[in-house]
Amino acid sequence: MAGLATTFGSGAMTNSINEIPDAQLLFLIGTNTTEAHPIIGYKMKEAKRKGAKLIVVDPRRTELANMADYWLSLKPGTDIPLLNGIMHIILQEGLHDQKFISERTENFEALKETVRNYAPDTVANLTGVPVEDLYAVARLYATTDKAMLFYTLGITEHICGTSNVMSVANLAMLTGHLGRPGTGVNPIRGQNNVQGACDMGALPNVFSGYQKVVDPTARAKFEEAWGVSLPENPGLMIADMFEKAHTGVLKAMYILGENPVLTDPNSNHIRSGLEKLDFLVVHELFLTETAEYADVVLPAASFAETEGTFTSTERRVQRVRKAIKPLPGKENWQTIIELSKRMGYPMNYTSPEEVWTEMASLTPSLAGINYDRLEAKGIQWPCPTNEHPGTAFLHAGSFTRGKGFFQGIDHIPPGEMPDQEYPYLLSTGRILYHYNVTTPYSPGIQSMWSKEASEINPEDAVKLDIKTGEKVKVTSRRGECVTNILVTDRVPSGMLWMSFHYSDSPANALTSAALDPVTKTGEYKVCAVKIEKVS
Repeated sequence: MAGLATTFGSGAMTNSINEIPDAQLLFLIGTNTTEAHPIIGYKMKEAKRKGAKLIVVDPRRTELANMADYWLSLKPGTDIPLLNGIMHIILQEGLHDQKFISERTENFEALKETVRNYAPDTVANLTGVPVEDLYAVARLYATTDKAMLFYTLGITEHICGTSNVMSVANLAMLTGHLGRPGTGVNPIRGQNNVQGACDMGALPNVFSGYQKVVDPTARAKFEEAWGVSLPENPGLMIADMFEKAHTGVLKAMYILGENPVLTDPNSNHIRSGLEKLDFLVVHELFLTETAEYADVVLPAASFAETEGTFTSTERRVQRVRKAIKPLPGKENWQTIIELSKRMGYPMNYTSPEEVWTEMASLTPSLAGINYDRLEAKGIQWPCPTNEHPGTAFLHAGSFTRGKGFFQGIDHIPPGEMPDQEYPYLLSTGRILYHYNVTTPYSPGIQSMWSKEASEINPEDAVKLDIKTGEKVKVTSRRGECVTNILVTDRVPSGMLWMSFHYSDSPANALTSAALDPVTKTGEYKVCAVKIEKVS
């Protein structure tokens, strides 16, 4: 994507967490870091205390928005015009890094041609961000030497999520904020080992280390190692799986540690897809909403009962050691091995270290990482040899594809916007109490924050005659739910904000069926709803 495809395709940060406190500027777009990633959020607050400038782009007034030098409360779904408008100003005032652009990028003219159409007045009308703030932010980001840019699901969970990411990359390349400490484009992963799962090849289009399934050389290497023939074409993404389940093409699923009934968009569609399967296995810690549909539930081991590795959002591979014996009697990898044997393919691994060693031997970016080295401390990939120290920041000399590729990207409106029948905009996200947990099954969490508190602006609360603590019924074109209300000016008028953590108020019964065409990520951040007071 925009020349940084391998990094952003993996969702990994280009730079490191410990660079944050010494950065001169933090540009946050679509990330409520102190709640969704509180450890990194603490580092950001430390940087602010040390004098860093802070720009926050978010429709909602978050904790970091309160601390920001500039808070751009844009209209949901207008990230591309905002970023194009900032780049328009940077080019207009000659603040771009021409040396970086000339030496390390291509297709610059296409970007210039596109952003020429995003004059400040036009962008202000589209986004709701004042013209003077656009100028101030453009000048500040472009002229600050050590400027780090961060984004999370507020950028990716849109019908144009891929284009949003490419726009972010355009901005960083335009200003030369890549390939050095204290800079970079830094997507923060949503859960504790999402990065590790993707690195290991738990994606339908790649093997470990993002080696493409369609690449004959890569495929031949894995076929030789595993002694089998492998498919030439990518597998199905999650959204595609459920579509195939609906049509009867896909007949069975094995779901490990995932609860799509609660967490996937348009969850009524998910439920009906599960009902149409011939056979469903759920490998879980709890009898989740998804597990209730299972023909067989396999008991899972938690992180505290497991040996292995986790890889953090900064590409750091770390050892995980079990604190207790697994309560089910087996760690998850052992259960998978037993299943594989019964299905006709014997796996003879005897330890997680053996699995890692094989995987690293087939994966150039991880070849220099082994359990002996991980005893001392975590190591950041790429780490190609045993002598290599790991990589604190990426793209120091060149990009994966050689030169970074600018792309001219125009505004793509959300798949659904409020109208007369459904006049409010629903946006969803995480809350601090569920950090790294998407399930409602922890008594400790329940004791602190036991029920959903959906946020609505005081102006809308007056119109609807509702007060904090009262209930409303929220309805979209896909479903409905009842939720408790918190009246607050954290959200703009016309918006309802919900977390997706509570089965009693399942926000994803409402969310849009629209998907990003590349990643098949749901548009969790924008859909149209109506709100009615419940007596």
